[in-house]
Amino acid sequence: MIYHDSATMPTITLFNRQTFNRRVTEAEIIPANIRFDGLSLITGFHGIGATGYGTVKYLLQQLKPERVAFLDTDALTPVATTSSGRITTPFEIYRHQDIAILKAEVSPSRGDEISFLRDVCRIIIATGFKELALIGGLDSSLKGEDGAFRYVKTSNFEPRGLLKDSKILEDDRIIVGPVASMLNYMEIRSFPAFAILPYASPSRVDPRASADALKIISELYGFEIDVDPLIRGAEEMESQTAIEETRTRSGADSIYT
Repeated sequence: MIYHDSATMPTITLFNRQTFNRRVTEAEIIPANIRFDGLSLITGFHGIGATGYGTVKYLLQQLKPERVAFLDTDALTPVATTSSGRITTPFEIYRHQDIAILKAEVSPSRGDEISFLRDVCRIIIATGFKELALIGGLDSSLKGEDGAFRYVKTSNFEPRGLLKDSKILEDDRIIVGPVASMLNYMEIRSFPAFAILPYASPSRVDPRASADALKIISELYGFEIDVDPLIRGAEEMESQTAIEETRTRSGADSIYT
């Protein structure tokens, strides 16, 4: 509160405890006047198999898009990294032709995650994006013989391309984390959004799941990307896992010999 006692008296600013302790966590985009009219935004986060994060990181490596914007907030984890000699901040937006890619290097601080993701959704809507494509992962123990992925969508998203014949996530399956928060908000706001959810290993990074997601995303948005390095990486991991499982079983059997 500010009190003016008279023209000759100094201005005195009083802060109550609530004001002093208040943290400003609202996210902002920099530069503030940037527009993405008509573009689609692709993003993913750390989760099952690191599928979303791995997909986004591989997209950036292969497409080499231009970095055009940053997201800033008090909710950011105090982490910085470098790439090709320059600082990479936790949340950056890149552009490649008619798509934009939001890279989430780290998760928002615990306790601020929901409000931060809502702010990100507001920014997506306000800056003119036409739709949001999310990448996540499903526990591979749930996988049947009818496809490598499932997808979910908001009511205002109209499936196209291969999504027309793809399977929606079964009823009563639960999505958790950033993908769920953003889908919920976009459903409430009647904004077109969908999530690609490949089956992925819950116990390790799963490059095969990222490859599955990239095949879908590249078909939907009309760009080419070589996923063979991801497949080879997945085969090496799967081979090593099989060897370790064999050793574990052999060790267990030897107890009884």
